[in-house]
This record gives sequence, C-alpha cells and structure tokens, in this order.
Amino acid sequence: MEVSVTLWVLTVVGLAALIGADFFIGRKPHDVSIKEAGIWTAVWIALAGLFGIGLLVFGGGQPAGEFFAGYITEKSLSVDNLFVFILIMAKFAVPSQYQQRVLLIGVLVALVLRTIFIAAGAAIIANFSWVFYIFGAFLIYTAWKLIQEARADEEDEEFEENKLLKAAERRFGVADRYHGTKLWIEENGKRIMTPMLVVMLAIGTTDVLFALDSIPAIFGLTQDPYIVFTANAFALMGLRQLYFLLGGLLRKLVHLSYGLSVILGFIGVKLVLHALHESGVHVPEISIPVSLGVICSVLIVTTITSLRASKKQAEAEALATKGDDAPKDSIEA
Repeated sequence: MEVSVTLWVLTVVGLAALIGADFFIGRKPHDVSIKEAGIWTAVWIALAGLFGIGLLVFGGGQPAGEFFAGYITEKSLSVDNLFVFILIMAKFAVPSQYQQRVLLIGVLVALVLRTIFIAAGAAIIANFSWVFYIFGAFLIYTAWKLIQEARADEEDEEFEENKLLKAAERRFGVADRYHGTKLWIEENGKRIMTPMLVVMLAIGTTDVLFALDSIPAIFGLTQDPYIVFTANAFALMGLRQLYFLLGGLLRKLVHLSYGLSVILGFIGVKLVLHALHESGVHVPEISIPVSLGVICSVLIVTTITSLRASKKQAEAEALATKGDDAPKDSIEA
C-alpha cells in the first residue's frame, strides 16, 4: 500500500492526540473501576475497527485484512503480557491508585521502542528476503517454548529484574518508598529514582522483550510498515484499560499459552512458505483471509476451553474444601 509522508504524519499526530487525551483523562491517580475500564476498552477497540474500515474503503480488502489479522494477533499476545505486568505490580508493591499511571507511561515507552524495532525490521526485510527463514524458524521455536512453559505450570512464578534495570538502580539509587507520581526526588543532596520510575522502566523494557516474537509475527502477516505500526499502536494503547477490565479473568485463561503457540507456529510456517516462494520454490502460500480465520478460530476455542477448565477446577476445589470441612463438622456435632 502506497503511504504518503502526509498520511504518516497525520497518523502519528492522530495517535499522539489519542494518547494525550488518554493521559489527560487518567492524569489524576485513582482506582480504575470495571465500568471505566470497560468503556475505554470498548472505545479503543471501536477506534481500531474504524481505522480498519478506513483502510478497507481507501486501500482495499488486502490492507484491511492484514491490519485486522495483525491487530488481533498483537492484541492476543498483549493479553499474555498482562500476566507479567501483574507480577511486576506485585514485585514492586505498586499502590492500586498509581497502577494506571505506571501502565500508561510504560506502554508509551514500549510503543516508542517498538517503532524503532519496526523500522529496523522493515529495512532488513526490504534488503534481505532470506530473513523470513529466520523469522519463521524463531516463531516456530517460540511456539514450542510456549508449550513447554505451559506444561511446566509454574505457579510460584516471580518477576526478575533485567540487567538494564539493575544497572540503572545501581547507578542512580532508588528511594525506599513511593512519593506520589514523582519519578525523581532529592535525598541527602543526591537525585535518585523513585519506585514509580523503576516500575515504569520495568513495564517498558519487559514489553520490548515481548516484541521479539510479536514483531516477527506481524511481519509474517504483512510486510507493510504502516500496517505493522498502526496494528501495534492500537493493540498497545488499549492495554492499560484491558489490564483492569480482565483482572482475575486472566487467571482463568489457562489455555492461552497453547492457543498463542498454535498461532505463532502457524505464522512461522506461513513465513517459511513465503520465504520459499520468494526463493523461486513453487509452494502454496497462505492467504490473509485464511490467516485471519485461523487466528480468530484458535482464540475462540482457547477462550471456551479455558473457561470450561477453570470452571471444572473451581468446582473440584469447592468439593475438596467441603470434604475437608465435613469431618470437622461431625466431630463438633
């Protein structure tokens, strides 16, 4: 799709305006209600839908299909990221009224860094078509790794700070408590970071690590940098509200890793087939409508089976608890 410089500028300005409005509305620290999170989640999804319809009207079915496939894939991968966000919030004991500010700035940092990743990926793909083999192999490996992690079922998982974060803490020092939404404070004549800044950096840098699989995944669906950027932007910007909306429901999506592994493996195979086709080998290529259908089907099946499994587990735990209480009741009687 031919995208003019003017359209790029208008898109970036429009997204910046939306981020600014989101920041202005949520500027005052407060506990986010389910109603507020639900309304804004619906707004972001609606905006993404309108943008996709705009691509359909002005660009045709191909760009629109690529955008929706990319957006849904990035959104589903982002939901998996929320598990780690929960661990980060717990690790740094972030007060509930400050969590939305942490997510907003953290996601904004991730968006800026992902833009750099996208630009680099687009430049590499434009000059080296063989990189599709690497992307495809990496996604297939990531899919296998997700299955292994899901089977491990580590319940006592804890967030571990990366080396960059530890280096920043050693270099600047960290205050022993939160100071509202302040990022820096003066202590004993020295300027040090607050836990608020540390957790924002943790969210932002961790999300960039997730880009290592999500960026190749979306490049497997479209090689258009404009669509890759906008799909990532819309998927990330609604992440803050989705965090508060889903809440405990995240724990019920027990099969999400399996679903994502199927999606990443599927896109990995699609990339390898595309690479073979580019190399002159006559192999079938997977179309965008087929890709979109597979992605949506996998997510629907995964959600249904997850909720059923969670319900059965809850019933089993309730029966076990009732059984444990029975002897006590009979002894008291």
